[in-house]
Amino acid sequence: MTQNPAIIVQQVDHYFGSGQLQKQVLFDINLQIESGEIVIMTGPSGSGKTTLLTLIGSLRSAQSGSLKILGQELCQASRDTLTQARRNNGYIFQAHNLHGSLTALENVQMGLEVHGSMLKAERHERAAEMLKKVGLEDRLHYLPSGLSGGQKQRVAIARALVSHPKIVLADEPTAALDKKSGRDVVDIMHDLAKQQGCTILLVTHDNRILDIADRIIYMEDGRLSKQPEAVS
Repeated sequence: MTQNPAIIVQQVDHYFGSGQLQKQVLFDINLQIESGEIVIMTGPSGSGKTTLLTLIGSLRSAQSGSLKILGQELCQASRDTLTQARRNNGYIFQAHNLHGSLTALENVQMGLEVHGSMLKAERHERAAEMLKKVGLEDRLHYLPSGLSGGQKQRVAIARALVSHPKIVLADEPTAALDKKSGRDVVDIMHDLAKQQGCTILLVTHDNRILDIADRIIYMEDGRLSKQPEAVS
């Protein structure tokens, strides 16, 4: 049986501001991403990639057109609907966004707390297991200040994937990392996502990681377009 697409975006426009200050930042976006697909979105800074990612991730409501995530329409959705939709997602941001006063284990457990139904002991066990999968079993009780950049990003990946989300959204996850750490982080994401069968949409400028994608899409000036022959 064929699964329905994870993400269907049709004729989506998006604006910031209002009145005379209103500025259109996305123009007639049409995009379909299949369940289990790994898609990389690339393009110049300021082209609208992060804005589209936040709409797909239910961090803000789409204003016009149609945006269906896992079959649910989220265009002009209520705050409660968006909150529910976010529970299907794992997020990995450019800045790892770890809580400085929490250990690696506690940070990862936060990825399970939004689901509310899990006992503390089970959250602890799941978080420890996920940190082991990203190679940090010896850093469970370290605060972020005691971790390297690559290790912090691994904790962020563990936090995003620990709840077995259906969709993983990553915004420049390798931007602050050296070549080896960046490659390691992306390989971990790829392998864990394939094991869990989730869909990945990853925004990046990092040409070194494009090979993990099933497909690459290109955004320029708020529009999805064909990628130029040579991207510097």
